[in-house]
Amino acid sequence: MILGIDVGGTHTDAVLIEDFKIIRKAKVLTDAGNLMQSLLKVTQEILSEENPGKLSRVVLSTTISTNAIVQKKTDRVGMILACGPGIEPARLAVGGDCHFVAGYVNHRGLEAATVDDEEIRRVGEHFQAEGIDHVGVVGKFSTRNPVQEIRIRDRLQGAASHLSLGHRMSGHLNFPRRIATTYLNASVARLYCRFVEDVLDFVSRQGISVPIYILKADGGAIDIRQSLEFPVQNILSGPAASIMGVLSLSSRGEDAIVLDIGGTTTDIAVFAEGVPLLEAFGVTIEGYKTLIRGLRTKSIGLGGDSCVRVDQGRLSIGPDREGPAAAFGGPCPTPTDAMIVLGLTDIGERGAAEKALTPLAEALNCSLTQAAQQIYDEACRIIVDQVGRVIEEINNQPVYTIHEMLEGKQLQPKILYVVGGPARPMAPRLGQLLNCPVHIPEHPEVANAIGAALARTTAEITVLADTEQKFLSIAEEGYRAAIPPRFSREDAIRIGREKLREKAIRMGAREEDIEIEVIESQEFNMVNQFYTTGKNIRVKLQVKPGLIAGFQAGQRL
Repeated sequence: MILGIDVGGTHTDAVLIEDFKIIRKAKVLTDAGNLMQSLLKVTQEILSEENPGKLSRVVLSTTISTNAIVQKKTDRVGMILACGPGIEPARLAVGGDCHFVAGYVNHRGLEAATVDDEEIRRVGEHFQAEGIDHVGVVGKFSTRNPVQEIRIRDRLQGAASHLSLGHRMSGHLNFPRRIATTYLNASVARLYCRFVEDVLDFVSRQGISVPIYILKADGGAIDIRQSLEFPVQNILSGPAASIMGVLSLSSRGEDAIVLDIGGTTTDIAVFAEGVPLLEAFGVTIEGYKTLIRGLRTKSIGLGGDSCVRVDQGRLSIGPDREGPAAAFGGPCPTPTDAMIVLGLTDIGERGAAEKALTPLAEALNCSLTQAAQQIYDEACRIIVDQVGRVIEEINNQPVYTIHEMLEGKQLQPKILYVVGGPARPMAPRLGQLLNCPVHIPEHPEVANAIGAALARTTAEITVLADTEQKFLSIAEEGYRAAIPPRFSREDAIRIGREKLREKAIRMGAREEDIEIEVIESQEFNMVNQFYTTGKNIRVKLQVKPGLIAGFQAGQRL
């Protein structure tokens, strides 16, 4: 049996899957102040008549890191940047505690200027005096040679409880994105570590002794203990879960729009020829452009429980949520209340919904039913407007799916998938406005939990080889080895496959789920005074994102 749990901003959902069939599902309100209590409630509900000993794995998706970044509740981080010449340092500063130090590695991975140990000692003392306990260290070309980042880390031993090194975040050279990624990784480390400790303690007390995974931004799962090294990988885990859920519930190979309408937000995603899109260079969150591989999504502050107001005769919805809908005892009118008044759903207390909407109807100078219709239509219009913007933006850029780049692809969605609590009442109107057929998959209210449960483990590495200097490196793994002068691109791919397989197994992958593909392969001649002196080889490989072996997309759950 597989237990999938999605800890959302409004609800915590869970599904229990046996032989690829859902045998139990549950939904409870999320207690933002006590996530463990939400986990306890949903787990007790779903396992009340089951033997936990039959479980083979548990997979979670969570918004804890995302919410901390969005709500600016992260820890203070001290950054040490070894920039060298080039970009103006002020343009690279992130956070309020950035220090630019001597020393740099050039584009070939050679030390062009050494680190000043005394300077690093002074910076470390400053961090301690300021109470800064989380530090990020990034060198411009550290993916070519991490020696200076490692040296700075060693000099800072004892000065901070957590250090994030830029070369371990990604093999990409993009320096500003690597700085932002390292900063965010350090900023959420303490919060995320505490969350993982609580989860492990919780499952132990529940008598669950199977592998525990957590969903990453790219829609792949990772062993929760392994995730501690790179907590920032788990940002946007919730939207990734909804995409993987729709992927598991549909087998149609068409361009499609995917909407996950929750209580607080609506997540928008797009499929190209039935395959989810990927942020090829890294996701952006709260203005931070990162190198975190993630599924392409956009979240907007509108959900079933968003607050509805009338200001100077104009209707406004969200982005805030102050509690559940008024029909469930909440403090303000919401789109859910409007749908109840319109008879589009029979949940909650209709009288309470009508009472909450009455002042709005008076402010709009219309009947109660007309006010409810305006709220419903406006909520749908906002979502549709954002969908249009997403598609326009994608069509103005290269289209990357989780498998490949589609050259010259122009998205023309042929179907609309809608999941989430308000899916059934809102889907028909959304389909009309988008002029698109609507499909509501089975179990739409727990699609995120299904996506988490069925996601395979993913991983990626970047192999760099310089045959002139006779070395090979895999920055993300901290791996460096000597190579012969006649080393080839095929040799780099072979070593990359071996190391990626090892990484995937360490991250918790099952052997049958490891499907490796080369997603980037480049080779350049090194020339000195008209003679070729060696080759610079760059190869990127991934374990293909997707669903666990044995499950076919679209099969009935």
